[in-house]
Amino acid sequence: RSMEGYPFNPCLTEAQYKEMESKVSSTLSNLEGELKGTYHALTGMTKDVQQKLIDDHFLFKEGDRFLQAANACRYWPTGRGIYHNDNKTFLVWCNEEDHLRIISMQMGGDLGQVYRRLVTAVNDIEKRVPFSHHDRLGFLTFCPTNLGTTVRASVHIKLPKLAANRDKLEEVAGKYSLQVRGTRGEHTEAEGGVYDISNKR
Repeated sequence: RSMEGYPFNPCLTEAQYKEMESKVSSTLSNLEGELKGTYHALTGMTKDVQQKLIDDHFLFKEGDRFLQAANACRYWPTGRGIYHNDNKTFLVWCNEEDHLRIISMQMGGDLGQVYRRLVTAVNDIEKRVPFSHHDRLGFLTFCPTNLGTTVRASVHIKLPKLAANRDKLEEVAGKYSLQVRGTRGEHTEAEGGVYDISNKR
């Protein structure tokens, strides 16, 4: 989601990055119950915290060549950070590609619980940090493919037989309007036959 009153990342000033991070971290520090957790600013992050977040697969890196070409990585790592709840089932990335990436996840197949947690979190955050919204386009985002609901539901699933034939995997996914990504998301490879499968629209 994008925060109302701020341009997309390529147009942000260093002062705006800092101001946004301050608003986000103070908002998230007020979350309660299952959502209660810790905010970690990338600026000044200790090596121990950094390694722990890498080990948990939570830490995002400086943008790939596509984001760099779009000038979306200016002032790195200023204004960037990661919040996660104590159970590590809820995360918020601040100023990675979009202003906010709100993530609910857990092992197993209880998608209802994952979705309910996400809805609760989005509603709590939006009370304090309004999101940019357009009547026709929906929620506005830096990447046009994320416009609208801005919701991407994905599962990590091991597909050894389909993985052996990538063309067949893409054909099956296309038939059901699904998108196939590598284990760590867009522009990554599958690790051990594990793919990130998500809705296309």
